[in-house]
Parts: sequence; structure tokens; C-alpha cells
Amino acid sequence: MQVLYPCCCGLDIHKKFVVACVLTTSADGSVQKETRTFSTMTNDLLSMVDWLHSLGCTHIAMESTSAYWRPVYNLLEGLFELLVGNAYHMKTVPGRKTDVKDAEWIAELLRHGLIRGSFIPSPEQRHLRDLTRYRTHLVEERARITNRLQAVLEDANVKLASVVTDIRGASARAILQALVAGETDPSTLAELARGRLRSKRELLAQAVIGHFTAHHAFLISEQLSHLDYLDEAMERVSSEIEKRLQDDRSAIELLDTVPGISQRAAEILLAELGTDLSRFPSAKHLASWAGMCPGNKESGGKRLSGKTRHGNSWLRQVLIEIAHVASKTKDTYLAAQYRRIAARRGKKRALIALGHTILVIIYHILTRREPYRELGVSYFDELDRQRVEQRLVRRLERLGYTVSLQPAALGSKLAA
Repeated sequence: MQVLYPCCCGLDIHKKFVVACVLTTSADGSVQKETRTFSTMTNDLLSMVDWLHSLGCTHIAMESTSAYWRPVYNLLEGLFELLVGNAYHMKTVPGRKTDVKDAEWIAELLRHGLIRGSFIPSPEQRHLRDLTRYRTHLVEERARITNRLQAVLEDANVKLASVVTDIRGASARAILQALVAGETDPSTLAELARGRLRSKRELLAQAVIGHFTAHHAFLISEQLSHLDYLDEAMERVSSEIEKRLQDDRSAIELLDTVPGISQRAAEILLAELGTDLSRFPSAKHLASWAGMCPGNKESGGKRLSGKTRHGNSWLRQVLIEIAHVASKTKDTYLAAQYRRIAARRGKKRALIALGHTILVIIYHILTRREPYRELGVSYFDELDRQRVEQRLVRRLERLGYTVSLQPAALGSKLAA
């Protein structure tokens, strides 16, 4: 095979050490191999950089192993041509599994150009990703604490969650704080309701009667404090994200035109994708990278599985959330597509398909810099009008009707 990189290095990265194998191809075609092991401490990694420079190494490949590759990549970025390969694509030869052999195998693959590098965004985008992903963790933690809070109330037989919609709302919060402070009178607690919840004061008075002890008061006090901290942390992180996306406000506004995409979802999309999608030749490439398209596994002329691959789990998660919201919108193309697919393939597959469609829409919006154009709820009916007419006629005939279709007059259409 043709040698593309005469002097290259393969890195087998672990938590405590890195095995580096450098392959140097001389003019007569002979190959010299040098292997060393370095600690993952910064000083040792800098020593590895000096060693690689002394050998004339130009290209380095590594596996995307957990999070251990990130500090090594950050240190080598800008000094060498770096490739981060999918570990699934770089499996070593069976029966020859050692750390040294792994590094040698990676270098051999790189030497012949057989490693396809993963997409690694710029440092600024990586930092933005860290912020949006941390905010997602905070949101998930807040949901867990809210569930624990409801479990404590159930243990005390306080049925507040059966009356109020949001246990973290203003009315519920006021009632919980009064319970923690020692208030036990049901009428007094019910009077703390605000807004439309005041019409349910009698039901609230019954709901707050329970076996509320000092143990429950302590737990709820701690959980309310934890929720306050999480809300404040989310607000600080969101402010930092907005500050870093000041130059991309136009992209957020364009994404906001798509049904189901909120400002938070648009921020996550920009953090995971960036604004420059030229690295993806087409929307199909982007959907494949994100893991939002059917899998391709076939053998012997039989299709074995259409299961989607993992892809970018963070992007996939937010696309499913957007699909959930878009499926419930009224008179939209996306909602019509969801109902159309869910009737035949089920709700889960319909959400994946709708997320794929939304990702394709996002690709065209960011590449063309054009807002979303709504196709309408009747788009699919207009697309296959004849098929719809035949299906509806057959249904009416099965019910015992004789059907004759006549086109409506122009005046009737305008009146309708």
C-alpha cells in the first residue's frame, strides 16, 4: 500500500500513561519503529512533544478513549496534524492485544492513510459545548431533586402534587415553606395560593393534611435549598452562554423560526454543530454523523437491522426534545409528518424520523441563511391527493355509501 505519511505516530492513551509508537519510512522503503511510554502528567507530555519533534514526526493519530484523549489533544493541537479516530473503526488484529501493539497498529493505519478523523470543533466551540452540556446536567439534577421532593411529600401523605401543576411554582413553594416553618392549619396554608390556584383552596386545604413530621421538614428544607442553588447555577451558566453567542444571534433567530426550537435548544444546536456546516458535504452526511438516520446492515441480500447508530448523543437528545414539542404543534408540516409516521410505525420511530427532518431543516437554514418556511398541515394530502381520495372513497363505500367526487366551485372554495 502507498505510504502517505513517512513519519507518523500512533498514541494509545490511558488514564495514567500514553504509549507512543513512531514509524519512520526511509527512502529505500525500510521502516524504523520507536516506541516509548510517557506519563499523562503535563511535564511528561511536554517531553513527549520534544521527542516527537526530534524524530521529525508530522502526523499523530489517537483513539477517542473516554475523556482521556482530550488533555493530550489540547496539548498537541497546533503542533502536529492530529486525527482522532473512532475506536470501533481501529480495532487491532485479534490475538495481538497489548498497549504497545495498539500504538503500533494505530501508527500503521495512519501511515497508509486508513484512519478517518473524527470531527473535532474549534477550542471556542468545545468550551461552549462544555457549558451547554453542564447546563443540561443541572436541568436533569433539578428534575431528580424535584422527584425526591415529591417522594418526601408522599411519605408525609401531603397530596400537594395532586392539586398543583408545578411543585416548584410560587404557590407550592409558599405552602412548602410554611409547612417547614411549622404551620399546620389547612385553611392558613390554602390561603397562600396565588392566581388561578385560589379557586382550588378547598381542595388544597384537604391536600395539605397529612402526617408531616420534623424529619419531613428537614428533608424538604434541604431539597428546597438545593433547588435554589441549581436555579442560580443555571442562570449563571445561561448568562455565560448568551455572552459567548453574542456574535451568533442571527443564527439563533433563524433557528427560532422552526416549530419546537426554543432559545435554549438553539444554543445547544449551535454548541454541538457550530454555524459553519461546510465540513458536512450534505444534510445526509450530517444526519449520519448525528446518528439520526437508519442503520445499514445487510448480508446475503437480507437487511438485518435498521437500528440507528449512537452518533452525537447530546445532539440526538435535543433533537428528540424538539421533535416532541413540534409533534404537538397545530397546523404545521412537522406535526402532520409525525402523525403520518406514528400511525404506521409507532411513536418512537416517528420521533426519530421527525428529529431527522428537523436536522435536515437546520442544515439548510444554517447553510442558506434563510428562515424556515412552513409547508402547512395539508402538504402530504396535496402531495398524494389521488391516493387520499381513493382511500377515503373505499372507507365510505365500506360503510354503505355510494360516493361520487365532484370538484368544488371556485366560489365555494373562497366561501369555505
